[in-house]
Amino acid sequence: MRLVVKLARRATVAPVMLACLALFILMVMTFLDVMLRSVLNAPIEAATELTRILMAIMVFSVLPIISTRGEHISVDLTDGIFLTLGLDRLRDGLIHVASGVMLIWPARRVWVLAERARDYGDVTEYLAIPQFYIGWFIAAATAVTAGALVITGIMHLFVPALLEKEQ
Repeated sequence: MRLVVKLARRATVAPVMLACLALFILMVMTFLDVMLRSVLNAPIEAATELTRILMAIMVFSVLPIISTRGEHISVDLTDGIFLTLGLDRLRDGLIHVASGVMLIWPARRVWVLAERARDYGDVTEYLAIPQFYIGWFIAAATAVTAGALVITGIMHLFVPALLEKEQ
């Protein structure tokens, strides 16, 4: 079981590197867009659609990692109560499982919308990039997040020592 956890942690390197690459491209493109706009009055026309695509890649590539590690912004109003009663592990496990199950619906809806975009032949305005690729990516990342959250929740409920020692 420890090997599975170790392999899962190593598998997080690729999505993080993808998000880093998207952020770097976004940074360089924004710099060049501002410079070209200011100096030559010639902005990069496709900057808006590339920004949207790169932002989607950044957010959804690391969504499973952020979600399973619990690194979302959260307000801990009830932590004192749950810690006092010793129910924090139960709460965390149930929230992870419920969140994972709830993410199945958006993943399916985005997949349907991506298929619709593919059927209609929707492409971006300037670069003519097929929009369904981004939809597929978002749907797949959301589905992976759903599965990862369910697995993390089950581990919180039934194998908490494994999670605590590996962190």
